[in-house]
Amino acid sequence: MPRIESAALCEMSLSVVEQSAARDPQQAGSAVLLSEMSLSDTAEFAQSTCISQNVLRLSNVSPGEINVDDLESGVVSEISKMTEVPERKNEDVLRMVTESLGSAGPSFCTTNKDNEVKLRMDDPSCSEQPPVTIPQMFMESVEKYGDYAALASKHGEEWKKLTFKQYYNECRDAAKSFLKLGLQRFHGVGILGFNSPEWFIADIGAILAGGLAVGIYTTNSPEACHYVASDSEANILVVENNKQLQKILQIQDQLPHLKAIVQYKDELKEKRPNLYTWAEFMQLGKEVPDSQLDEIIASQKPNQCCTLIYTSGTTGPPKGVMLSHDNLTWTARAAGTTVDLRPATESQEAIVSYLPLSHIAAQMIDIWLSIKFGGTTYFAQPDALKGSLVTTMKEVRPTAFMGVPRVWEKMQEKMKTVGAKSSTLRRKVASWAKDIGLKTNLNRMNGNMAVSLDFRLANKFVFKKVRNALGLSRCTKCYTGAAPITKDTLEFFLSLNIPVYELYGMSESSGPHTISVSNAFRLASCGKVMPGCRTKIFNPDEEGCGEICFWGRHVFMGYLQMGDKTEEAIDEDGWLHSGDLGKHDENGFLYITGRIKELIITAGGENIPPIPIEEAVKQNLPIISNAMLIGDKRKFLSMLLTLKCNVNNETGEPQDNLTEEAIQFCQKLGSKATKVSEILSSRDAEVYAAIQECINRVNEKATSNAQRIQKWLLLEKDFSIPGGELGPTMKLKRPVVLKMYSDQIDDFYKDAITPNTPDNPLTAK
Repeated sequence: MPRIESAALCEMSLSVVEQSAARDPQQAGSAVLLSEMSLSDTAEFAQSTCISQNVLRLSNVSPGEINVDDLESGVVSEISKMTEVPERKNEDVLRMVTESLGSAGPSFCTTNKDNEVKLRMDDPSCSEQPPVTIPQMFMESVEKYGDYAALASKHGEEWKKLTFKQYYNECRDAAKSFLKLGLQRFHGVGILGFNSPEWFIADIGAILAGGLAVGIYTTNSPEACHYVASDSEANILVVENNKQLQKILQIQDQLPHLKAIVQYKDELKEKRPNLYTWAEFMQLGKEVPDSQLDEIIASQKPNQCCTLIYTSGTTGPPKGVMLSHDNLTWTARAAGTTVDLRPATESQEAIVSYLPLSHIAAQMIDIWLSIKFGGTTYFAQPDALKGSLVTTMKEVRPTAFMGVPRVWEKMQEKMKTVGAKSSTLRRKVASWAKDIGLKTNLNRMNGNMAVSLDFRLANKFVFKKVRNALGLSRCTKCYTGAAPITKDTLEFFLSLNIPVYELYGMSESSGPHTISVSNAFRLASCGKVMPGCRTKIFNPDEEGCGEICFWGRHVFMGYLQMGDKTEEAIDEDGWLHSGDLGKHDENGFLYITGRIKELIITAGGENIPPIPIEEAVKQNLPIISNAMLIGDKRKFLSMLLTLKCNVNNETGEPQDNLTEEAIQFCQKLGSKATKVSEILSSRDAEVYAAIQECINRVNEKATSNAQRIQKWLLLEKDFSIPGGELGPTMKLKRPVVLKMYSDQIDDFYKDAITPNTPDNPLTAK
């Protein structure tokens, strides 16, 4: 499609499709589809695309908008004219179009970025959503929401907005500039920087131009950037500023495929060949004809790769997760429908973009769901997680908000700190309101929707004020995912009438697989499977716990150039093996119990999932930030602990000063400590005793002696992303921690039998 200059989208020329058909007469007729259905899936796909393009040419709408009437007047008419096939029912024609994508031929998975895969379309409900490409979905949304605000970024005190028409045109301009710079089909465009309109435009522009969008974590070292850029054979790298540029300049000589670098913020500090500002870059493609881009767009297929998501490398080298057009477009619709997102024509959704866009959760929510449903994405400031996020939230008042557990925990800590400094009367009112809020919402969770007068009063005088203070006054969809969250944090927000719903998925499932919603959620559960998907518990034990496996059109294509890893992840029947352990309750709610690779197998042969024990310790000890259970191939369990401390806003490094919440906890114990070093150097009696008491309480609930924590150690520094102990989504990198603290861990096990010391008086029973 050419640039959009008016609202009359249905009248736009589609000559590129006709030109393409004219160049290849064999693809111009739909009769081939009917007469050669036994050919390979590749041929079937080409012909199904031909049918879709015939619909496009006949009815002047994008394939993403095909409805029954279009199929009847378009495809049926065209086929009957060319082949004299008897008139078919509308549903039969739609089935022909969609089944060709899911028929026998190509495998469910591949390791080659230019291959096509078989789509998982055996679910009858899938026929309601024909496979479409990213360009088709975007065009459909432009037709629906063209004049609605799509993106909003703050410049000074003003929000600068782009409508969906402007957004689409900017993406086309970027795509043509990528082509001018020599972007090759299925080669990467790496994007390294904080969330911004330019990030989105570069991402979608890369896809429109036939390349692969590749997000790179802003915390990556130059070596880690090199790995991603080299693995994806990136032709162009788009960086935010000079800080990120310097990483690339250190490695550019080692990137034979790299043709250009684009910096989208700030002025260039020096001129270099093939280095462009964003403004210069956007002008490069002005002379590239629309027809050249349109031809590339028309050639794209839903079962081809368009995006690479690199895993954080928690358990080894990062893996390039190949996601197809259909992975993203199908999941956007399925997830949005499940959480009841409303189209902009009814009530426009608003979200705040601040989570790393190199992660699938942020991409799915910020980019693809917003495009599909016409929502407005507001960009937070780069220092969002250093304190400015709440300010942005209060300005935007989002209707939906996604926070990783650490974000919700930080909110909780801040509110507790403020609450502790309030007057006695305010604290009593808050406690009264929270008791009512928790009881009412737990009743709602169990189907009792009755609301008492006390709750209405608490809502008016407490809950609404809290929501306003957090910027959540309009938010009806608060979500968390990407890492485990404690029951304590969930109950805290539930008591304030802010239900935080858990969802669960992976990069390999294009984001969500199970989702909690307002009328179907349980504390500590990740919800129920999305419609159109299936869950299987593989090799369950006597309690029904086993490996969680996924099936659906959201399951990825495979890992780029990693055959062994792909075979480990996707079995011969097309099921994705998550590596997570879990079980269903009698109502179909999924509960995660741990990861297979994280499972501790003691020297005595007992299998112990570490997360429930770690979470129990943190829940009982408000001063503890991170807890890591040790014991694989060991005679007993031990634990590494870190204390809650302030973080350097610039570097993200943990500091020595305790957080306000931790200081208040110490004061209640009778300790005067305000720093981590003070507690460790003096072996603070009150704090150490409190930790041991907590360990004792957790041990009392252990299901076996082998699951009791026998020794523990306080570390001098909290875990962090800069320190390497945490990944970009705050997940614990256990192998890294084991290596970093190997000496301390070995000290736990120097004795052949479990020691009995004053600090750790517990003995094995």
